[in-house]
Amino acid sequence: MRRGLVVAGTQSGVGKTSITLGFVAALRRRGLNVQTYKVGPDYLDPTHLALASGRPCLNLDPWMCGRDYVRELFSRTATEFSVVEGVMGLFDGADPTGLDGSTAEVASLLRLPIALVANAHGAGRSFAATVHGFHSFEPGIRIGGVVANRCGSARHAELLSKSLAAAGLPPLLGGVPRGALPELPSRHLGLVSAAAGQPAETTLTALADALETSGLVESLLACAGSAEDPSDLSDLSDLPPLCRLAVARDKAFHFYYPDNLAALEHAGCKLVFFSPLRDTLLPEGISGIYLGGGYPEEHASALAANAPMLAAIRAFAANGGLIYAECGGLMYLSEAIETRDGSTHPMLGLLPSRTRMLPRRKSLGYVEATFERDCLWGCAGETLRGHEFHYSELCSSPDWPTVYSLRYRRSDRPAAEGFQNGRILASYAHLHFASRPAAVAHFTQLLKCP
Repeated sequence: MRRGLVVAGTQSGVGKTSITLGFVAALRRRGLNVQTYKVGPDYLDPTHLALASGRPCLNLDPWMCGRDYVRELFSRTATEFSVVEGVMGLFDGADPTGLDGSTAEVASLLRLPIALVANAHGAGRSFAATVHGFHSFEPGIRIGGVVANRCGSARHAELLSKSLAAAGLPPLLGGVPRGALPELPSRHLGLVSAAAGQPAETTLTALADALETSGLVESLLACAGSAEDPSDLSDLSDLPPLCRLAVARDKAFHFYYPDNLAALEHAGCKLVFFSPLRDTLLPEGISGIYLGGGYPEEHASALAANAPMLAAIRAFAANGGLIYAECGGLMYLSEAIETRDGSTHPMLGLLPSRTRMLPRRKSLGYVEATFERDCLWGCAGETLRGHEFHYSELCSSPDWPTVYSLRYRRSDRPAAEGFQNGRILASYAHLHFASRPAAVAHFTQLLKCP
């Protein structure tokens, strides 16, 4: 029997990531086969969850991917025990008036109980009032128990437990003392991704030990519910490899949705990973290059110094090779990256514009790309959804045709984006194409038929 649990928070910063990581690490050292998931489009938390579980972490995002896809993905990937980490607060998502894209919606879709993490610092009976609000806010949302983080003492946790019981609310699963959880490294996009600066094994061990000491591991296990197939959908069948796609993956480029890569493999793409930082040659026999997001600005000097790789990619492009670049990949494709310290590092020079880092965030939010003309992902009039999160910008508008009309969730004004020149497409949008099989088929066909 498969089991699962959603770990959610009352808001960002209450410690749900640390508690989720500690729980996963504790389950794994007990010998359980754990599959982790992250609600929303985030690339960073999943890298830590993948490190803790030893398996790729998958994103569950109903707005970006659709509800049916979320159910189907969970149905075919859930293992002995599934742990879903929420995003922001339990009811925060794509719609301020409803559940769309929220952790609560995902828990409801998967029919899993929720362990609600709340900050207990400085709270007594008011803690119960907070939990009451979350418990009663939306019908059909099942909070199985509450985790009180940053408790002052065991006595404090006992008082919180009594206040919840007296109000007829979900039980206290445990209290985590203030300072018991080690800090996780962070950068301007949030946590430092595990690929760029992973927490030491000692950090995961300390997180797991803190939860064991607090008695939380057993109570979270008891809180879990059945994770039997919610959709009864069968696994996908792979096609034999029909083409080879080079995928950049190293400390500079590692933001990929695992199910996007899996969808390409299912469609017949043999994924061949390479490092723009270390390698001097592209993999042999490739039909295309996928440059994902990451931290190219953190490694701009090394990327610029790898002249053989820059020359290899330029030659591939000159010979009509297909290149798809997202966010950090767009930066690498540009003429140069201007970093925050004022230095400039030459890049591939294929996209006719420089990019520069900014002191503040340039863009954050969901996007929907409608294709204004045929492109690598489909025909004019079709759409894909995705997400943007970056601190850089183009210094000038590239003299390339735009193929996307990007509509942002927080704006009624669409923007012309998606710069395409022949078989090269660059965009700041991270698109989720696994949820649109037709887009994957279109892209794969272009790879097979240059």
